[in-house]
Amino acid sequence: MRTRRRPCYPRVFGTSDSACSDRKRKRAVGDPASVRGDHVGRRLRVKESDLFDNLPDDLVLCILSKLSATASCPSDLVSVLLTCKRFNRLGLHPLVLSRASSKTFAVRAQSWSDSAHRFLKLCVGAGNVEACYTLGMIQFYSLQNRRSGASLMALAAMNSHAPSLYSLAVIQFNGSGGSKNDKDLRAGVALCARAAFLGHIDALRELGHCLQDGYGVRQNVAEGRRFLVQANARELAAVLSTSKAASLLSWIPHGPSGSVASAPPVHGTGAGCPLLSDFGCNVPAPEPHPANRFLSEWYAVRGMPAGSGLRMCSHTGCGRSETRKHEFRRCSVCGTVNYCSRACQALDWKHRHKAECVPVRRWEEDNGDDAENDGVGEANDDVMMVES
Repeated sequence: MRTRRRPCYPRVFGTSDSACSDRKRKRAVGDPASVRGDHVGRRLRVKESDLFDNLPDDLVLCILSKLSATASCPSDLVSVLLTCKRFNRLGLHPLVLSRASSKTFAVRAQSWSDSAHRFLKLCVGAGNVEACYTLGMIQFYSLQNRRSGASLMALAAMNSHAPSLYSLAVIQFNGSGGSKNDKDLRAGVALCARAAFLGHIDALRELGHCLQDGYGVRQNVAEGRRFLVQANARELAAVLSTSKAASLLSWIPHGPSGSVASAPPVHGTGAGCPLLSDFGCNVPAPEPHPANRFLSEWYAVRGMPAGSGLRMCSHTGCGRSETRKHEFRRCSVCGTVNYCSRACQALDWKHRHKAECVPVRRWEEDNGDDAENDGVGEANDDVMMVES
């Protein structure tokens, strides 16, 4: 039987409706047990909520941008991207990727994959010049995509990125990606001068040798010598600016006749690169750029294409490879080492090759008829490079 408003039958005690009404009655009266349960539930809900959810996105983006700019390896940023969906979304924001340092892209050749390639492309799309240079070097030399790699390096060079300017200068000097007739020495010198103006040490050294030898520019021995001294001074200043300068820098005593007395061995696989050894200063070898280290590891793991006859630059910190046969220049004394530039030849001569260079008379027979003298490679030593 029903009335207009509700059933007329009495409710059965113990039903769910009666239990709810009882709880409401107890809560209204102020039952201690119910009040205690509400407080416990409220504390549990507070503990379950993440405090990072309360942070605004602008603050999280600022923190992630600082992290990407100061990261010492790729895992510093990747570990954050794998934390949660929100961090993954904000970590791939263009503001974060545009400020990432070169060490953030220090991908090892053994770990190269499509995901690493996509990540570099995202950074390039965000306007990161270091990513443009790194991916450009990888595509030009490792993936053999010359046009795309040169375009990426040119994009970074237009933003006054010194390593990109110097790499494009090396390409112009060697005619990389084309034939021998594609060399443009004047363009290489112009790019080198721009990179040297921005303080690039290898560009300063290359420009100094070009001026001394009259290679692509009018010969000026005094001006070339000044650029070489400036390159050595900048290299020493870079070492002194590090926190470990005291342990890395060592002074070598000289004998009475000006020769080095009881100097420790610095050639071969030693830790020092004595560019200023004439002044008694042992400067440590500079750390190679992540892009150059990737190239060295790439060819160490995969090797050069079979039957191509291509060679790598003998300087261990370079990693560049030939794009055609006999592109790089050989040492005119032994003919066993090859260099992409005079800067690499000067570094490798002081670091390693000076102790290993042995004259060989008949190596020129393997060069063909087009071998010609291509200038002096180092200012203080009569070591020349000839074009293969």
